[in-house]
Amino acid sequence: MAKLNSRADFISFRNSCQEALNRETKKILVCGGTGCVAGGSLEIYESLRRIMEEKGISVAIELGHDNIHRDVVGIKKSGCHGFCEMGPLVRIEPQGWLYTKVKIEDCQEIIEKTIIAGECIDRLAYTQNGEIFRKQAEIPFYKKQTRTVLEHCGHINAASVKDYIGVGGYSALEKALFDMTADDILDEVSKSNLRGRGGGGFPAGRKWRSCARQQVTPKYIVCNGDEGDPGAFMDRSIMEGDPHRLIEGMIIAGIAIGSNDGYIYVRAEYPLAVERLRIAIAQAEELGLLGDNILGTEFSFKMHINRGAGAFVCGEGSALTASIEGKRGMPRVKPPRTVEHGLFDKPTNLNNVETYANVPMIICDGAEAYCKIGPENSPGTKAFALTGTIKNTGLIEVPMGTTLREVIFDIGGGMRGDAKFKAVQIGGPSGGCLTEKDLDIPLDFDSLTKAGAMIGSGGLVVMDDKTCMVEVARFFMNFTQNESCGKCVPCREGTKRMLEILERIVEGNGRDGDIELLEELADTITNTALCGLGKTAPSPVISTIKNFRSEYEAHIYQKRCPAGACSKLKRYVIDPELCKGCSLCARNCPVGAITGEIKKPYIIDQDKCIKCGVCASACKLKAIREEA
Repeated sequence: MAKLNSRADFISFRNSCQEALNRETKKILVCGGTGCVAGGSLEIYESLRRIMEEKGISVAIELGHDNIHRDVVGIKKSGCHGFCEMGPLVRIEPQGWLYTKVKIEDCQEIIEKTIIAGECIDRLAYTQNGEIFRKQAEIPFYKKQTRTVLEHCGHINAASVKDYIGVGGYSALEKALFDMTADDILDEVSKSNLRGRGGGGFPAGRKWRSCARQQVTPKYIVCNGDEGDPGAFMDRSIMEGDPHRLIEGMIIAGIAIGSNDGYIYVRAEYPLAVERLRIAIAQAEELGLLGDNILGTEFSFKMHINRGAGAFVCGEGSALTASIEGKRGMPRVKPPRTVEHGLFDKPTNLNNVETYANVPMIICDGAEAYCKIGPENSPGTKAFALTGTIKNTGLIEVPMGTTLREVIFDIGGGMRGDAKFKAVQIGGPSGGCLTEKDLDIPLDFDSLTKAGAMIGSGGLVVMDDKTCMVEVARFFMNFTQNESCGKCVPCREGTKRMLEILERIVEGNGRDGDIELLEELADTITNTALCGLGKTAPSPVISTIKNFRSEYEAHIYQKRCPAGACSKLKRYVIDPELCKGCSLCARNCPVGAITGEIKKPYIIDQDKCIKCGVCASACKLKAIREEA
């Protein structure tokens, strides 16, 4: 690819990319996101490519000028399609068909029936309640989504700058360079009311303007791609599926605040995201969209990737910048803020991946168009990772203000196995749990804060009535305690004490006053911890006590788990009416806790029983039951 030295060069190159895309009369888009790759999607991609070549079909693996004068079938490794529950996924264009749970043995049929004959293979289409959904857009999981940040994920070659430019990519950068001043960009971002998607919801325009006002140079643009919340993978999917969108947003931020250097901090556990980012940066540099004198202008911008070691605390701004500098990732006292003294003690603008990925749309379409999506106080969309005991798990994007009910029951399809909805943990270890009474709360920053929760980075863990809420609190506290950097006493020691109490409770050793002690410790940590992660660490505990206090009391005073989930509080009993005295349970018990005489009901010694459940599995008469 030749370097583009002017706006005219860029426009000409974009036109050629669009023409090449239009020549791809048919496209096969194989999901190349981490989930589908784990399910074998790369092998499916290679098999489809090989079969087409063997049949003499003109195949375009890479978008290029060599295929703009003939019709071809484009085959691409795309980013995450989102419907992870049904992967590996293969999308067929121009029909918009989506094939689910594709296997290697399906490849021959896909080429012969779909690519050659133009027929949809119904057995590979998504089916719900007996109804076949051939088109992706008609599947209930996608129908209520509004994909703007994720619009290209699953629709273009994730590792091709030509594909990105062909669908309009880098047009926002072109506009920012040639038609706008730095103040114009700051005004547009401020008017859009874009709020940080990393969890805090701080207005991006205000942060950018604060950094732009600083007189000290150099300044830095930093992207937080660490994403440490359990079950969250929104930022990972953007970096894997549309890396150029992130890069474009960061370059525009650089123009706005007067920075010539950008750093993307990615956790090392995201190797595919790191690989795609490296490819994207190299491609952008080759075209002259990164580096010195971008598109022949006086503006220069260079991009760097830093891999983190997976420390949750490095999601906090000052700990993240310390880690980039090669120091131990630990928060510092604020003020001064990162916009004043950040990376290398210089003014730094720090946002997360999704925040920067919103910028190209705002610059291209304008703040007014952006504000038409979602509520006034939280415009735009939000990506969520939908996990837990729900039918349709995966990556979704909905307008801010969408209710939990719509997300869980319309997009998510409701509870798995028709279980009863119990709660949803939103915001990860820093968030809180919401219950049935909260299902109609709009998902926006202010509404969730009033409800005692937070959007966080976008993790949504849905739980059914078989979930123990005390164990949920213990799980998140264990995560936070392990991830505490240890710098401040309230977080280091306070979370440890809270974890010890929670562990005692789920093991059946809870004591009178434990709930009150948890509340007291939570209050102290919240008010005295050094950083935001420490201050919010008790949130899952407080929200579960608030909404499920009776479960805590049952664990402590009755020594039982109402959900039947805590193994130490389970009881296996033998129904004497059903037991025929066959001794099968006693022979299978690993600790000899079951005694009795042949042809008479057997008895379980509760002091010896380790609650393994082997006896219940062995009993053919179903005489052994579990009591909560």
